[in-house]
Amino acid sequence: MSHAYDKSIFPPIARAFVEARRAGRSLSPYPGRAPATLAEAYEIQDEAIAVWPDRIAGWKLGRIKEPLDQQYGAGRLAGPIFSRNVWQAGAAPTRFPVIDGGFAAVEAEYVILLGAAAPDRGDWTAEAVVPLIGQVLTGVEIAGSPYAGINQSGPAVTASDFGNNAGLILGDEITGWRDRLADLSCTVAIDGQTVGRGGAVDIPGGPLDSLAFLLNLLHQRGRRLEAGQLISTGAATGVHEIHIGQSAVADFGPDGWIACQAVAATATV
Repeated sequence: MSHAYDKSIFPPIARAFVEARRAGRSLSPYPGRAPATLAEAYEIQDEAIAVWPDRIAGWKLGRIKEPLDQQYGAGRLAGPIFSRNVWQAGAAPTRFPVIDGGFAAVEAEYVILLGAAAPDRGDWTAEAVVPLIGQVLTGVEIAGSPYAGINQSGPAVTASDFGNNAGLILGDEITGWRDRLADLSCTVAIDGQTVGRGGAVDIPGGPLDSLAFLLNLLHQRGRRLEAGQLISTGAATGVHEIHIGQSAVADFGPDGWIACQAVAATATV
């Protein structure tokens, strides 16, 4: 698809999302002409990253399903995870903010902690990324946006607002992950009702392929991954919408569990 897209509208769209997120208020409709390609979406995302008052702690990957993967030329999309929205799970449920009138969901994930900075190249494969991995952890990605229609408006819209990410809850380290990756499984329950079952094999290509995809994408965008950054590799059981006041548990069997609770978002500085 080719069309003229006025780049002067990128800053206003990015600014609208940043201001809504910081104010903890919903945003409707989409604040401008929606991007038609992922390249345009990532330009908007980069504009927002540039003014967001926090450092990038890692990245999330989201799936683009058929037939949209053909239309957009990718099977995944990516968004930044910021350091203030990374939490360590404990015995008590981890509270996470949800914008009233926006969108929020919980996703059981397998999270890669980079043990080494990634050399800048654009030909990464699942096999080639293994030496970069320091640890694999359980996690829950908090998907979230001020725009309630973010998941119904196409992958480019999703990517434009930080990839629909609002945080990441870290669980336990998965020991022996090299030999166990294909067998890892988990479930997600909301308010005591199981809403999803799956595992690492339900992430297309697997978590290592997610990392390879991200490295190649960031190479194209002039970015790179550093040691200590976190990669949330994709929803293992699906995307499970959640509302203020609800609680969720991601159960990773022998690798532990993560409990969390959605609370109303407030304005942040």
